[in-house]
Formats: sequence, structure tokens, C-alpha cells
Amino acid sequence: MRLIQMKFPRLSKGQKLIAEYILKHYDKAAFMTAAKLGVTVGVSESTVVRFANELGFSGYPTLQKALQELIKTKLTSVQRIEISSDYISEDNALKSVLKADMENIRATLEKINNNAFDDVVKAIFNAKRIYIIGLRSSQTLAEFLGFYLNLILDNVRVVSTGVSDIFEQLLRVGEGDVVIGIGFPRYSIRTIEALKFVKSKNAEVVAITDSLLSPLASYADHTLIAQSNMASFVDSLVAPLSVINALIVAVGMREKEKIYETFKALEGIWEEYHVYTYNPKDKNME
Repeated sequence: MRLIQMKFPRLSKGQKLIAEYILKHYDKAAFMTAAKLGVTVGVSESTVVRFANELGFSGYPTLQKALQELIKTKLTSVQRIEISSDYISEDNALKSVLKADMENIRATLEKINNNAFDDVVKAIFNAKRIYIIGLRSSQTLAEFLGFYLNLILDNVRVVSTGVSDIFEQLLRVGEGDVVIGIGFPRYSIRTIEALKFVKSKNAEVVAITDSLLSPLASYADHTLIAQSNMASFVDSLVAPLSVINALIVAVGMREKEKIYETFKALEGIWEEYHVYTYNPKDKNME
């Protein structure tokens, strides 16, 4: 925003109209195409592109991404609803959301660091104890990761809100332990405080978040990036869940024999206590 203010005197008349709109409505402009922004302001799409170039960006998409990074941690749920109504309607909700999630996975595939991923898998196996914390909407991800890791390992604990405070649950964290923190915009302050606390106790910290600029990443020894951009009141957790799936599979591949015996025992228990639907014909196929 400061860059726009600095460049403003040298902009053309049409570019100044764009600048004024962005300064006043940056939350909406961040999710408009160049054509949509041009129509809204009353200038051509090419003027919008030249405006982005004048600011020093390689193109409008780069400017748009910078605006999105600027605002994504500041938007309230009400503002998200207002923005999403500009390009999502009842008629196109399914297609728009699926396309956005596909883009998040594609971007995650490009951004995530394979070496960091391998380091996290190693850290999990070397850990004395593993703590997983994700609050608010990220709690679903934490529970999912905890559920499957608990089937593979016997030293996993999911830190959750409830009767005891999260700091009480992390009281005995120390050197040799791994704490996995999960958080996406809008970041939970409690999660950030928890990672700061365990870092002071010399635990190894893993952050699963959307950017290396994320406040969770500042306390992490290892950071796994998963994109979650979504101009809606609902957080997009498809890409983060995909990364967590990959993490579970990678851990499981190292413990194939143990997992086989675990699930063999569980299948017997599930069948005996009718945990899942059971088809007697399945027995005949064995």
C-alpha cells in the first residue's frame, strides 16, 4: 500500500483511478481479475496490467498475489463473505470451490520442500514423544493426523481445548520431543503461543502452515508449506490435508510390518464389535 502511495504522483490518470480504488477497497481488489478490476474502475484491462508494471511487478497476477498475502490474515469472516459473493454464487459454488482447491494443491506441489518433508518424517521417528496442536478450524487436521499416527506409533498425543489448558498438556515437553503445530489464516494466537512455549523448552518444532512468513514458521525447525487461499468464510483445508496424508503414508511406509499386524488385529476387533458394516460374502472371498 505504501508503494502505491509513493508511486501515485507519477501515475497516469487511468492508473490513478486504479490506485485510488485499491487503496480504498484492497480487500475486494485482491480477488478481482485484471478485466474485472478494469470494468469496476472504468479503464481497460491493459491499463490495469500497465499499472502493475509501473509498480514494479512482472504482471497483474504478481500484484494480485501480493495484495492477497497482505490481507489474508486481516479479513474477518464478514469481509470474506462480502468478497466471495463477487465471484461465487449458488449456481457456481461447486465449480468455483473445486477449482480453487485444485489450484491450492497445484501451488502446494510447487512450493513444498521435499527435503523439509523428509526431515519431518525423520524427526517423527526419532522423537521421544510427539505432540500435535491445531486449534479452531485446524483442529480437524490435528485430530486426523493424530488418529492415524496413533495407529502406527505409540508416543503420539493430540493437544486440544477442553478441561485442561493447552499449556498444562504441554507441561512435560522437553528436549527429544517433537511438537507439530498446524495453523492457517486467520492464525490462532493460542497455537503461536504454544509453539513459542515448547521452543523455549528445547523441543523440536514442526509447522504445517501456508507460508514461511507465517507466525508459526518463526518458531519452527521444519516448515511444511500448504496453500490455503480461499476468499470465503470457509477455510480451504484441502491442500493441508493432502500434505498430512502424504506425511502419514511416508511414516507408514517405514513401518509396513508393524502396520500390517496392527490392522490385522484391528480388523478382528472391528468385526467382532460391529464397528463397520460387514458383508458375510467377504469371508468367502478370502
